[in-house]
Amino acid sequence: MIRITDSLAIDEDGISWSAMRASGPGGQNVNKVSTAVELRFDVGKAFLPEDMKARLRPLAGRQLTQEGVLVITAQETRSQERNREIALQKLVELLRKAAHRPKRRIATKPTRASKTRRLDSKSRHAQTKRLRSSRPDTD
Repeated sequence: MIRITDSLAIDEDGISWSAMRASGPGGQNVNKVSTAVELRFDVGKAFLPEDMKARLRPLAGRQLTQEGVLVITAQETRSQERNREIALQKLVELLRKAAHRPKRRIATKPTRASKTRRLDSKSRHAQTKRLRSSRPDTD
């Protein structure tokens, strides 16, 4: 079990791994060793709360496929084992962000004083505009 929060953990069986050759510079090591790692996590089949799944969709962005599979790749290091750890860290970090419930905004009403200040400011502004548009007497 991989612990996400105090009350939430995911099963390691829900994660599938595949290794591939990394792109970019690296000489012969890149050409002959599969060090890049791809982690696949099926969000639809995972035992996660529905509100968390809804928050995960926009957070994951392009990493989430149409079928609801989260795909995370890691090719930062030359070690496949270290890249596995990095990919797993990325998954846990993403799930922790999705697990955080945003604080609900409490609607408030403006005070009487703030309404008065706003209306006074509006009337002053209107008076200024009225003075600008009036033509001076040319007697």
